[in-house]
Amino acid sequence: MTRISFYILKGLEEHNRQVFACRLAEKAFYQGKQVYIHTESPEQAEQINQALWSFRADSFVPHQSVNIPNHNDCPVLIGHDSSPPKLMDLLINLSSDHPMFFSQFERVAEFVNDDENIKNAGRERYRFYQHRGYELDTYNV
Repeated sequence: MTRISFYILKGLEEHNRQVFACRLAEKAFYQGKQVYIHTESPEQAEQINQALWSFRADSFVPHQSVNIPNHNDCPVLIGHDSSPPKLMDLLINLSSDHPMFFSQFERVAEFVNDDENIKNAGRERYRFYQHRGYELDTYNV
């Protein structure tokens, strides 16, 4: 069964959520995991794409959009309006809703910060997963 982890971040900046998502994607990549980053919009997908290039000077996380052809060999994919094109290990959800395809992953990472809209959406997702009996972990970062 899919394991769901909520990461509680301090502050209001979306950039901090994205940097933490990049760090988690990097860690999973180095562990040999396939990662799908699900975003709210095309703009957020582009922001996370740029963040993966620049979040740390000495890091390289191979990634690309699911909209680019020949993405099947890439270990980290970014999308916003569709399910991943292949089975992957980790779903990093930056969207305010739970993706309908979340249960095909071993693990789902959800990020909540002090922004009221993000916090309330996170509470809704938490209740959704909890009501369906998923194993939930919470980490204060």
